[in-house]
Amino acid sequence: MRRIERRRFLLAAGALAAAPLARAQKPARTVTLGVLSSAPARSPEYWRKSPITAKLKSLGWSYGENLRIESAGADGDLGRLPALAEGLVSKNVDAIWAVSPPAAVAAARATRTIPIVFVRVVWPLELGLGQSLARPGGNVTGVASIADPEILVKPPLYLREVRPELKRLAVINPHPVMYETVSGGEFSPALYDALRRKIEALEARTGIERRTHYVAAVTDIDAALSGALGWHADAVYVSSSPLIYAEMKRIVEFALRHKLPSAFIESPFVEAGGLLSYGSSIWGTFSDSLEYVNAVLRGANPGELPIKLPTRMEMAINLRTAQALGLTIPQPLLLRADKVIE
Repeated sequence: MRRIERRRFLLAAGALAAAPLARAQKPARTVTLGVLSSAPARSPEYWRKSPITAKLKSLGWSYGENLRIESAGADGDLGRLPALAEGLVSKNVDAIWAVSPPAAVAAARATRTIPIVFVRVVWPLELGLGQSLARPGGNVTGVASIADPEILVKPPLYLREVRPELKRLAVINPHPVMYETVSGGEFSPALYDALRRKIEALEARTGIERRTHYVAAVTDIDAALSGALGWHADAVYVSSSPLIYAEMKRIVEFALRHKLPSAFIESPFVEAGGLLSYGSSIWGTFSDSLEYVNAVLRGANPGELPIKLPTRMEMAINLRTAQALGLTIPQPLLLRADKVIE
Protein backbone atom coordinates (compact mmCIF):
# COMPACT_ATOMS: atom_id res chain seq x y z
CA MET A 1 0.00 0.00 0.00
CA ARG A 2 1.22 3.49 -0.81
CA ARG A 3 2.96 5.28 1.99
CA ILE A 4 2.05 8.71 3.34
CA GLU A 5 5.35 10.12 2.11
CA ARG A 6 4.05 9.77 -1.44
CA ARG A 7 1.13 11.99 -0.51
CA ARG A 8 3.45 14.78 0.53
CA PHE A 9 5.59 14.35 -2.57
CA LEU A 10 2.57 14.40 -4.85
CA LEU A 11 0.78 17.33 -3.24
CA ALA A 12 2.37 19.79 -5.60
CA ALA A 13 2.07 17.43 -8.53
CA GLY A 14 -1.62 16.91 -7.93
CA ALA A 15 -2.23 20.65 -7.84
CA LEU A 16 -0.07 21.56 -10.83
CA ALA A 17 -0.79 18.72 -13.19
CA ALA A 18 -4.47 19.53 -13.68
CA ALA A 19 -5.07 21.47 -16.87
CA PRO A 20 -7.17 24.64 -16.63
CA LEU A 21 -10.81 23.61 -16.50
CA ALA A 22 -13.19 24.89 -19.15
CA ARG A 23 -15.57 27.65 -18.16
CA ALA A 24 -17.09 28.29 -21.55
CA GLN A 25 -20.62 29.48 -22.28
CA LYS A 26 -23.53 27.25 -21.31
CA PRO A 27 -23.50 23.98 -23.24
CA ALA A 28 -26.54 23.39 -25.44
CA ARG A 29 -27.37 20.01 -23.89
CA THR A 30 -28.98 19.36 -20.51
CA VAL A 31 -27.10 17.08 -18.12
CA THR A 32 -28.11 15.16 -15.00
CA LEU A 33 -25.82 15.15 -11.98
CA GLY A 34 -26.34 12.44 -9.40
CA VAL A 35 -25.53 13.55 -5.84
CA LEU A 36 -24.81 10.63 -3.51
CA SER A 37 -24.47 11.50 0.16
CA SER A 38 -24.59 10.02 3.63
CA ALA A 39 -26.82 12.94 4.62
CA PRO A 40 -30.53 13.28 3.81
CA ALA A 41 -31.57 13.83 0.20
CA ARG A 42 -32.10 17.48 -0.67
CA SER A 43 -35.28 19.01 -2.08
CA PRO A 44 -35.55 21.03 -5.31
CA GLU A 45 -36.06 24.11 -3.14
CA TYR A 46 -32.69 23.47 -1.48
CA TRP A 47 -30.92 23.19 -4.82
CA ARG A 48 -32.51 26.39 -6.10
CA LYS A 49 -30.84 28.32 -3.25
CA SER A 50 -27.72 26.25 -2.58
CA PRO A 51 -24.18 27.63 -2.89
CA ILE A 52 -23.41 24.34 -4.63
CA THR A 53 -25.72 25.13 -7.54
CA ALA A 54 -24.52 28.75 -7.46
CA LYS A 55 -20.97 27.48 -7.98
CA LEU A 56 -22.11 25.22 -10.80
CA LYS A 57 -23.97 28.14 -12.38
CA SER A 58 -20.74 30.17 -12.38
CA LEU A 59 -19.27 27.31 -14.40
CA GLY A 60 -22.07 27.35 -16.94
CA TRP A 61 -24.57 24.88 -15.44
CA SER A 62 -27.90 26.45 -14.42
CA TYR A 63 -30.15 24.33 -12.22
CA GLY A 64 -33.53 23.85 -13.84
CA GLU A 65 -32.23 24.90 -17.23
CA ASN A 66 -29.28 22.85 -18.51
CA LEU A 67 -28.67 21.05 -15.21
CA ARG A 68 -30.85 18.48 -13.45
CA ILE A 69 -29.92 16.99 -10.07
CA GLU A 70 -30.86 13.54 -8.82
CA SER A 71 -30.36 13.72 -5.06
CA ALA A 72 -29.76 10.38 -3.31
CA GLY A 73 -29.19 10.73 0.44
CA ALA A 74 -28.84 7.91 2.96
CA ASP A 75 -30.01 10.01 5.93
CA GLY A 76 -27.26 8.54 8.09
CA ASP A 77 -28.00 4.91 7.18
CA LEU A 78 -24.81 3.97 5.35
CA GLY A 79 -26.21 0.55 4.49
CA ARG A 80 -28.53 2.28 2.00
CA LEU A 81 -25.71 3.78 -0.05
CA PRO A 82 -25.09 0.80 -2.40
CA ALA A 83 -28.76 0.71 -3.46
CA LEU A 84 -28.85 4.47 -3.83
CA ALA A 85 -25.74 4.36 -6.01
CA GLU A 86 -27.26 1.64 -8.15
CA GLY A 87 -30.38 3.78 -8.47
CA LEU A 88 -28.36 6.69 -9.86
CA VAL A 89 -26.64 4.36 -12.32
CA SER A 90 -30.03 3.00 -13.48
CA LYS A 91 -31.14 6.57 -14.19
CA ASN A 92 -28.11 6.96 -16.45
CA VAL A 93 -26.89 10.16 -14.81
CA ASP A 94 -24.07 11.97 -16.61
CA ALA A 95 -21.84 12.11 -13.51
CA ILE A 96 -21.97 11.31 -9.80
CA TRP A 97 -20.82 13.72 -7.09
CA ALA A 98 -20.09 11.52 -4.05
CA VAL A 99 -19.92 13.27 -0.67
CA SER A 100 -18.16 11.20 2.05
CA PRO A 101 -15.93 8.11 1.90
CA PRO A 102 -18.77 5.53 2.06
CA ALA A 103 -20.63 7.36 -0.72
CA ALA A 104 -17.52 7.42 -2.91
CA VAL A 105 -16.88 3.71 -2.39
CA ALA A 106 -20.52 2.83 -3.09
CA ALA A 107 -20.47 4.85 -6.31
CA ALA A 108 -17.18 3.32 -7.46
CA ARG A 109 -18.58 -0.16 -6.87
CA ALA A 110 -21.79 0.65 -8.75
CA THR A 111 -20.23 1.81 -12.03
CA ARG A 112 -16.95 1.71 -13.91
CA THR A 113 -18.16 3.97 -16.72
CA ILE A 114 -20.07 6.95 -15.29
CA PRO A 115 -17.64 9.67 -14.14
CA ILE A 116 -17.43 9.99 -10.35
CA VAL A 117 -16.09 13.00 -8.44
CA PHE A 118 -15.69 12.54 -4.68
CA VAL A 119 -15.22 15.10 -1.92
CA ARG A 120 -14.38 15.02 1.83
CA VAL A 121 -12.68 11.63 1.53
CA VAL A 122 -9.84 10.56 3.82
CA TRP A 123 -7.13 8.30 2.34
CA PRO A 124 -8.65 7.90 -1.16
CA LEU A 125 -5.85 5.65 -2.46
CA GLU A 126 -6.15 3.27 0.47
CA LEU A 127 -9.89 3.05 -0.14
CA GLY A 128 -9.21 1.97 -3.72
CA LEU A 129 -10.49 5.14 -5.37
CA GLY A 130 -7.40 5.64 -7.51
CA GLN A 131 -4.13 4.09 -8.60
CA SER A 132 -2.14 7.21 -7.72
CA LEU A 133 -2.81 10.82 -6.81
CA ALA A 134 -1.29 12.15 -10.01
CA ARG A 135 -3.12 9.76 -12.31
CA PRO A 136 -5.99 7.92 -10.61
CA GLY A 137 -7.06 5.97 -13.71
CA GLY A 138 -10.54 4.52 -14.11
CA ASN A 139 -13.65 6.67 -13.78
CA VAL A 140 -13.03 8.24 -10.36
CA THR A 141 -11.26 11.39 -9.17
CA GLY A 142 -11.94 14.04 -6.56
CA VAL A 143 -10.68 16.03 -3.60
CA ALA A 144 -9.36 14.49 -0.38
CA SER A 145 -9.97 16.04 3.03
CA ILE A 146 -6.52 15.53 4.59
CA ALA A 147 -3.12 16.14 3.04
CA ASP A 148 -0.96 15.12 5.99
CA PRO A 149 -1.74 13.47 9.35
CA GLU A 150 0.16 16.25 11.13
CA ILE A 151 -3.01 18.30 10.69
CA LEU A 152 -4.76 15.92 13.06
CA VAL A 153 -2.61 16.88 16.06
CA LYS A 154 -3.01 20.64 15.70
CA PRO A 155 -6.48 21.08 17.26
CA PRO A 156 -5.32 19.67 20.64
CA LEU A 157 -2.31 21.99 20.56
CA TYR A 158 -4.62 24.95 19.99
CA LEU A 159 -6.77 23.71 22.86
CA ARG A 160 -3.73 23.82 25.12
CA GLU A 161 -3.13 27.44 24.12
CA VAL A 162 -6.60 28.18 25.47
CA ARG A 163 -6.22 25.92 28.49
CA PRO A 164 -2.50 25.59 29.33
CA GLU A 165 -3.19 23.15 32.18
CA LEU A 166 -4.60 20.61 29.70
CA LYS A 167 -3.14 17.18 30.54
CA ARG A 168 -5.87 14.65 29.83
CA LEU A 169 -7.56 14.63 26.45
CA ALA A 170 -10.48 12.34 25.60
CA VAL A 171 -10.46 11.58 21.86
CA ILE A 172 -13.49 10.38 19.90
CA ASN A 173 -12.55 8.74 16.61
CA PRO A 174 -14.36 6.65 14.01
CA HIS A 175 -14.10 2.89 14.51
CA PRO A 176 -10.55 1.60 13.73
CA VAL A 177 -11.94 -0.19 10.68
CA MET A 178 -13.11 3.06 9.19
CA TYR A 179 -14.58 2.06 5.86
CA GLU A 180 -14.85 -0.73 3.35
CA THR A 181 -12.67 -0.42 0.27
CA VAL A 182 -13.81 -0.57 -3.34
CA SER A 183 -12.47 -4.12 -3.61
CA GLY A 184 -14.44 -5.23 -0.55
CA GLY A 185 -11.67 -5.15 2.04
CA GLU A 186 -11.45 -2.98 5.12
CA PHE A 187 -9.40 0.14 5.70
CA SER A 188 -7.94 1.15 9.04
CA PRO A 189 -4.94 3.45 9.57
CA ALA A 190 -3.70 0.91 12.11
CA LEU A 191 -3.26 -1.64 9.31
CA TYR A 192 -0.51 0.44 7.71
CA ASP A 193 2.58 0.57 9.90
CA ALA A 194 4.10 3.71 8.39
CA LEU A 195 0.89 5.68 8.82
CA ARG A 196 0.20 4.33 12.31
CA ARG A 197 3.74 5.05 13.52
CA LYS A 198 3.65 8.59 12.19
CA ILE A 199 0.35 9.38 13.87
CA GLU A 200 1.53 7.88 17.18
CA ALA A 201 4.79 9.84 17.05
CA LEU A 202 2.93 13.08 16.39
CA GLU A 203 0.55 12.43 19.28
CA ALA A 204 3.42 11.64 21.65
CA ARG A 205 5.15 14.89 20.70
CA THR A 206 2.28 16.95 22.11
CA GLY A 207 2.94 15.69 25.63
CA ILE A 208 -0.80 15.35 26.23
CA GLU A 209 -2.14 12.11 27.67
CA ARG A 210 -4.85 10.78 25.38
CA ARG A 211 -7.55 8.20 25.85
CA THR A 212 -9.18 7.27 22.56
CA HIS A 213 -12.74 6.04 22.19
CA TYR A 214 -13.75 4.48 18.88
CA VAL A 215 -17.32 4.77 17.65
CA ALA A 216 -19.19 2.69 15.10
CA ALA A 217 -22.75 3.17 16.42
CA VAL A 218 -24.77 5.75 18.35
CA THR A 219 -24.38 3.72 21.54
CA ASP A 220 -20.60 3.97 21.17
CA ILE A 221 -20.88 7.76 21.24
CA ASP A 222 -22.81 7.56 24.52
CA ALA A 223 -20.12 5.30 25.97
CA ALA A 224 -17.32 7.58 24.72
CA LEU A 225 -18.84 10.69 26.27
CA SER A 226 -19.47 8.91 29.56
CA GLY A 227 -15.93 7.54 29.45
CA ALA A 228 -14.51 11.03 29.05
CA LEU A 229 -16.28 12.10 32.25
CA GLY A 230 -15.31 8.96 34.13
CA TRP A 231 -11.67 9.50 33.23
CA HIS A 232 -11.88 13.16 34.38
CA ALA A 233 -10.73 14.45 31.00
CA ASP A 234 -9.71 18.11 30.81
CA ALA A 235 -11.04 18.44 27.25
CA VAL A 236 -12.44 16.43 24.36
CA TYR A 237 -11.18 16.18 20.77
CA VAL A 238 -13.60 14.82 18.18
CA SER A 239 -12.71 13.59 14.71
CA SER A 240 -15.37 13.15 12.03
CA SER A 241 -17.27 10.48 10.14
CA PRO A 242 -20.84 10.38 8.78
CA LEU A 243 -22.03 8.98 12.13
CA ILE A 244 -20.15 11.54 14.24
CA TYR A 245 -21.33 14.35 11.98
CA ALA A 246 -24.94 13.23 12.33
CA GLU A 247 -24.56 13.31 16.15
CA MET A 248 -22.89 16.72 16.14
CA LYS A 249 -25.51 18.54 18.20
CA ARG A 250 -25.56 15.92 20.94
CA ILE A 251 -21.77 15.86 21.21
CA VAL A 252 -21.48 19.64 21.37
CA GLU A 253 -24.28 19.99 23.92
CA PHE A 254 -22.70 17.30 26.12
CA ALA A 255 -19.35 19.11 26.11
CA LEU A 256 -21.01 22.41 27.02
CA ARG A 257 -23.17 20.88 29.73
CA HIS A 258 -20.15 19.31 31.42
CA LYS A 259 -17.85 22.31 30.92
CA LEU A 260 -15.47 20.41 28.63
CA PRO A 261 -13.52 22.50 26.11
CA SER A 262 -13.88 20.82 22.74
CA ALA A 263 -11.83 20.70 19.55
CA PHE A 264 -12.82 19.39 16.12
CA ILE A 265 -11.44 19.05 12.61
CA GLU A 266 -14.49 20.57 10.88
CA SER A 267 -15.93 24.05 11.43
CA PRO A 268 -19.66 23.10 11.49
CA PHE A 269 -19.08 21.60 14.94
CA VAL A 270 -17.92 25.04 16.13
CA GLU A 271 -20.87 26.75 14.47
CA ALA A 272 -23.05 24.33 16.46
CA GLY A 273 -21.38 25.35 19.76
CA GLY A 274 -18.00 23.62 19.89
CA LEU A 275 -15.03 25.68 21.08
CA LEU A 276 -12.58 25.48 18.19
CA SER A 277 -11.67 23.58 15.05
CA TYR A 278 -8.80 23.29 12.62
CA GLY A 279 -8.86 21.39 9.35
CA SER A 280 -9.30 21.66 5.64
CA SER A 281 -11.85 24.19 4.42
CA ILE A 282 -15.10 22.34 3.71
CA TRP A 283 -16.21 24.87 1.14
CA GLY A 284 -12.71 24.93 -0.33
CA THR A 285 -12.84 21.18 -0.99
CA PHE A 286 -16.44 21.42 -2.24
CA SER A 287 -15.54 24.22 -4.63
CA ASP A 288 -12.50 22.35 -5.98
CA SER A 289 -14.54 19.19 -6.49
CA LEU A 290 -17.27 21.10 -8.34
CA GLU A 291 -14.58 22.36 -10.71
CA TYR A 292 -13.94 18.70 -11.45
CA VAL A 293 -17.67 18.03 -11.86
CA ASN A 294 -17.69 20.78 -14.46
CA ALA A 295 -14.69 19.24 -16.20
CA VAL A 296 -16.15 15.73 -16.47
CA LEU A 297 -19.53 17.04 -17.59
CA ARG A 298 -17.66 18.74 -20.42
CA GLY A 299 -15.97 15.51 -21.39
CA ALA A 300 -12.75 15.34 -19.34
CA ASN A 301 -11.51 11.87 -18.41
CA PRO A 302 -11.66 11.59 -14.59
CA GLY A 303 -8.85 9.04 -14.64
CA GLU A 304 -6.53 11.74 -15.96
CA LEU A 305 -7.54 14.44 -13.45
CA PRO A 306 -5.18 14.28 -10.43
CA ILE A 307 -6.76 13.62 -7.05
CA LYS A 308 -6.41 16.94 -5.28
CA LEU A 309 -5.22 17.37 -1.72
CA PRO A 310 -6.60 20.32 0.25
CA THR A 311 -4.49 23.45 0.30
CA ARG A 312 -6.90 25.73 2.15
CA MET A 313 -6.99 25.22 5.91
CA GLU A 314 -9.27 27.06 8.31
CA MET A 315 -9.54 27.66 12.03
CA ALA A 316 -12.87 28.43 13.66
CA ILE A 317 -13.39 29.72 17.20
CA ASN A 318 -16.65 30.19 19.08
CA LEU A 319 -16.31 33.10 21.51
CA ARG A 320 -19.78 32.49 22.98
CA THR A 321 -18.70 28.99 23.94
CA ALA A 322 -15.41 30.26 25.38
CA GLN A 323 -17.36 32.71 27.55
CA ALA A 324 -19.75 29.97 28.69
CA LEU A 325 -16.74 27.86 29.71
CA GLY A 326 -15.03 30.76 31.46
CA LEU A 327 -12.11 30.70 29.02
CA THR A 328 -10.22 33.52 27.37
CA ILE A 329 -8.98 33.01 23.83
CA PRO A 330 -5.40 34.32 23.52
CA GLN A 331 -5.19 37.21 21.09
CA PRO A 332 -2.57 35.56 18.83
CA LEU A 333 -4.84 32.54 18.41
CA LEU A 334 -7.84 34.74 17.75
CA LEU A 335 -5.96 36.61 15.04
CA ARG A 336 -5.16 33.33 13.29
CA ALA A 337 -8.84 32.32 13.14
CA ASP A 338 -10.63 32.34 9.81
CA LYS A 339 -14.09 32.17 11.43
CA VAL A 340 -14.98 33.79 14.75
CA ILE A 341 -18.46 33.25 16.16
CA GLU A 342 -19.47 35.99 18.58
